[in-house]
Amino acid sequence: MLMLILKRLGFMVFTMLVVSLLIFALLEINVEGVAVKVLGPYTTEEQRNIWLEENGYFRPFFVRYADWLTSFVQGDWGESTRFRRPVAEVLLPRLGNTALLAACVFAIMVPLALILGILAGMREGSKLDRSISVTSIITTSVPEFASAVLFASLFVFWLGWLPGTSGMADGFAWNQMVLPVLVLVVYSFGYVARMTRASMAEVMTTPYIRTAILKGLPFRQVVLKHALRNALIAPFTVVLLQINWLLSGVIVVEFFFAYKGFGALLLEAALNQDIYLIEACAMIAVAVVVVVQTLADIGYTYLNPRIRFS
Repeated sequence: MLMLILKRLGFMVFTMLVVSLLIFALLEINVEGVAVKVLGPYTTEEQRNIWLEENGYFRPFFVRYADWLTSFVQGDWGESTRFRRPVAEVLLPRLGNTALLAACVFAIMVPLALILGILAGMREGSKLDRSISVTSIITTSVPEFASAVLFASLFVFWLGWLPGTSGMADGFAWNQMVLPVLVLVVYSFGYVARMTRASMAEVMTTPYIRTAILKGLPFRQVVLKHALRNALIAPFTVVLLQINWLLSGVIVVEFFFAYKGFGALLLEAALNQDIYLIEACAMIAVAVVVVVQTLADIGYTYLNPRIRFS
């Protein structure tokens, strides 16, 4: 197990290095373009050349990359041209806001999806299974922007129960979290429930489950001790992948409800060509993806010890 963890960590570091090189090359290989984005399009060529010289952009590419990567690891991510502040001061609070949103979504979505998926898979073909399957398909097929408009119309304009934005202008308020969390839970739980249902239904038809039932073991014991562990392997992957989606894929929801999160910040950085903020957001997003995949690979071995990665 220790060797597995060390191998996965080494692969994680190697992947991060490769991706960081690609990000740096895509955004900073054209030094003239960097100067224009930082100083603005109305500066003279002389002004841009002076700035490039002062910031070391005339050095060899790999020297600049090594210096940039070293600074990034040390927490020096540059200064945002949009906010005129260090990137870390802008990005970290937004990342914390999205982490809070994701935690609320996971706390509701994961138990709900797993319970419904397990119930449907245990009774494949029953009315309960069909009801859960139809509900899951309907909710997953409705995009976030459509459900956001629907829930806002219902709970904000018609019933007047909830605020229409989640900007937290007067400090944190739980009632402003309800609509973003509701939209994300409704959209994502169906997919996880369907994956859990398919995995559970497959496990319930395996010979060892049938043998356990024929031997007279209580059905509840068969499900909890024998079927559930193997059935959770596929949903485990899907649940972890939801972390990546919740980090940068919730741009629509955060923008719609004016929620100051990571996704909305990434959109704002892209629209304003804030190169250093884009680099930091991309690196953070990639780091989360790589870490989550590493945890998924290691987690497989706990759910099923027969799985080993070379």
